[in-house]
Amino acid sequence: MVLDHEFPSDIRVEKEIETLNSAGHKVDLACYTRTNRATEEVYSGIKIFRKSISNFLYKSSVGALKFPFYFNFWKKFLDEILRKGNYGAIHIHDLPLAALGFQFAQKYDLKFVLDLHENWPVLMKLSDHTQSLLGKFLNSHRQWLAYEKKYANLADGLIVVAPEMQERLRKRGVENENTIIVPNTSKKDTFQFLKEVEPEPEFLTMLYTGGLTRHRGVQVVIEGLRQMKLHENFRFWIVGSGRFEQELRDLVKKAGLENQVEFFGWQPQEKVFEFIMKSDITLIPHLKSEHTDNTSPNKIFHYMLAQKPVLASDCNYLKRILNAANCGLIYQNNSSEDFARQLKEMIDSPDKRKIWGENGLKAVKNEYNWELTSRQLPVLYQFGN
Repeated sequence: MVLDHEFPSDIRVEKEIETLNSAGHKVDLACYTRTNRATEEVYSGIKIFRKSISNFLYKSSVGALKFPFYFNFWKKFLDEILRKGNYGAIHIHDLPLAALGFQFAQKYDLKFVLDLHENWPVLMKLSDHTQSLLGKFLNSHRQWLAYEKKYANLADGLIVVAPEMQERLRKRGVENENTIIVPNTSKKDTFQFLKEVEPEPEFLTMLYTGGLTRHRGVQVVIEGLRQMKLHENFRFWIVGSGRFEQELRDLVKKAGLENQVEFFGWQPQEKVFEFIMKSDITLIPHLKSEHTDNTSPNKIFHYMLAQKPVLASDCNYLKRILNAANCGLIYQNNSSEDFARQLKEMIDSPDKRKIWGENGLKAVKNEYNWELTSRQLPVLYQFGN
């Protein structure tokens, strides 16, 4: 497996490796490090190969399709590993390194699996760092779309996270018959170690976990809260980090909500789970786009498994899951007024919150759990044999 991020941790990657190992495969992982981690390490039974990456090379990834610096870093690194190893497949996580996956599969007679966690072309188009003149020059949306179509079709196995993503690719001309859907569902025992953790009864706590970028929509939430008459026991916890954090802090201050909105920054996964268990209402406020309509956020299944009611924006994937499970309320993604209306209904309806939480847990146990939704992953590795 090849991951162009630090590892650990990445929940999806860890779960996939565990599933494949359980099916009799042996999986090693290559990733970069920006924090001087060991060049080789065994973590939870996973052999990890790492290579330090400079800040320049890290940032050059945005222009990888125009300038080869980022790809050259990975070519040398992966060639060193593959020459020494005895592998049957190369599994590329996310779109950027797809070309290298295909090239090395050809060179070393490997199967090439492409695992699309995100709608990468649109994610790059929406990202703050591509909005400058230089960013727009380096990042070509049209090039990424053509690149995605080419390598999604060339892959021996293609993994997507949602039916919506598969349909989007089909409309873009991807006709890979060996495609499976593996959503970002949770393992059923995820919260077992936190069974005794509960919300504090003297507060009503709403929680957001995840990145702090503009397209995550937290700014709409803050504006909605500003419009409401909130009881002094209401609090909003924001757990995560990102380049949009200071702007959100400024909005909170401008709205006079400093006493009710608290930023906790990045937290380890176990701590995030603890925050979830201590919350009363959970939140997914993503702005609707071709990216958020087609991706499967981990947090929705974490929230449901923890038996928490979910308040989410009307992105296609979120809306489908919430409606099917009847586990919360949906609001118009860019409307602070509609957000405020739906939140007020949640606040005023403790009995409904309990039912929504129970419904979410039931849906995860019966349908939306990793044990069920990952079953196709080992089958994909049979490659038609």
